[in-house]
Amino acid sequence: MVKRTIHFGNPAHLSTRNQQLVVELKDEARTTKTIPIEDLGVIILEHPQITLTSNVLELLMDQQVAVITCNSRFMPSGMFLPLEGNSEQTERIRTQLESSLPLKKQLWQQTVRSKIMNQAMVLERFGVPNQRLLHLQNDVLSGDTTNCEAQAASHYWGKIYGGNFVRSRDPETPNAQLNYGYAILRSVVARALTASGMLPSIGIHHRNKYNAFCLADDIMEPYRPYVDWLVLNLPGLDEATEGLTKEHKIELLKLPQIDVYIGEIKRPLFHAVSMTTASLYKCFEGTQRKISYPEF
Repeated sequence: MVKRTIHFGNPAHLSTRNQQLVVELKDEARTTKTIPIEDLGVIILEHPQITLTSNVLELLMDQQVAVITCNSRFMPSGMFLPLEGNSEQTERIRTQLESSLPLKKQLWQQTVRSKIMNQAMVLERFGVPNQRLLHLQNDVLSGDTTNCEAQAASHYWGKIYGGNFVRSRDPETPNAQLNYGYAILRSVVARALTASGMLPSIGIHHRNKYNAFCLADDIMEPYRPYVDWLVLNLPGLDEATEGLTKEHKIELLKLPQIDVYIGEIKRPLFHAVSMTTASLYKCFEGTQRKISYPEF
């Protein structure tokens, strides 16, 4: 079953009853709804007047639901994840920590190749030449020492949005939409990593000491083109002078449910990410050599 992504953008109080999430909207009608917690995958809390009981957090963590909080600019700024995501977590974290540098470099090489290949497929579907990226993905070395990822990114964004486009945290279109989509993707990947018994903070390439989600940022790279494609197809994006709109958020929240091909089988992205993180651990423990990534 595909887990649901729920967004709360209005004042509300969240509590629990009989393993159900009880949502009381603080509108004039005081509408109350119930949602089975076992159906949830990601919850986004966007409004400052949302209150919840500690029992809500306990049950959400028990069901491995990622909880995202947003800042005053309505952008995702924090994330809660379960500390006990896997029954073998201690052993798996130890295996992850003991993985060798050559293995990490090989895994990063696979990751960059997969990302560039998916970017090339986005360009093809967008109707622009992609030969440069197809060549680059074959040139990626162990550890991507020649930085093919950056070369590919420069070419990719230039083909889509023009040579003057700069990826940034600006709250303007299309960066605002891209950043929102990437934040949802990051939460899905971080949730899957903890469910597979690994630490999201210990990356195979990213290692910024201020980043608590280095591994999530590594593993989400080949999935980013799915966000890019969603943003390219957002209705009314050309007229979106005010940045991220409610309608855009509704479309981007569908990301975990979109179908992707992984291992030549079509699956919802939410489940595909879990397959990717499970394969990553098998690489760490030495029973598999290749990470399972989706093919755009």
